[in-house]
Amino acid sequence: MTDSHAQFLDSIPENYDAHLGLLLFHFYGSDLARRVGVTVGGRVLELACGTGIFTQYLRGTLAVEVEIVATDLNEPMLDFARDKRGELENVSFEQADTLSLPFADGAVDAVVCQFGVMFFPDKEAGMREAARVLKSGWRVGTRRQHRARRVIAKPVCCLLR
Repeated sequence: MTDSHAQFLDSIPENYDAHLGLLLFHFYGSDLARRVGVTVGGRVLELACGTGIFTQYLRGTLAVEVEIVATDLNEPMLDFARDKRGELENVSFEQADTLSLPFADGAVDAVVCQFGVMFFPDKEAGMREAARVLKSGWRVGTRRQHRARRVIAKPVCCLLR
């Protein structure tokens, strides 16, 4: 990631977590986490986890036996997530590019992304990658925060089963 405008450096992760989390992520996080519905022994992949706010909601909602792999492209955001939420049981924070996920086909039971789809440089390719790593019959869940609804809603609706 070489474009400094796309990086969240210095105090940005801390401020993002403290301020934007309260404004945007808490209400939607609890709602989306309740909809995931993966059972004991399952595996959830979170895309664009940022500082791990939604990851914490997932962990608090799903059975502890459900593995959560929280990913983000931005290492400073992941560092903050690990520092603040690294004690969450059965949760790992890993760097990953949503357009080229480092997971095998059919590796996860659910893919979730609270608000990060808006940051995907190619939303359709990101949704294809999410579908690729999903086990057959499972789903992608996302929340969108902007007006480009048709761009995001169409691929997501096609992945929900």
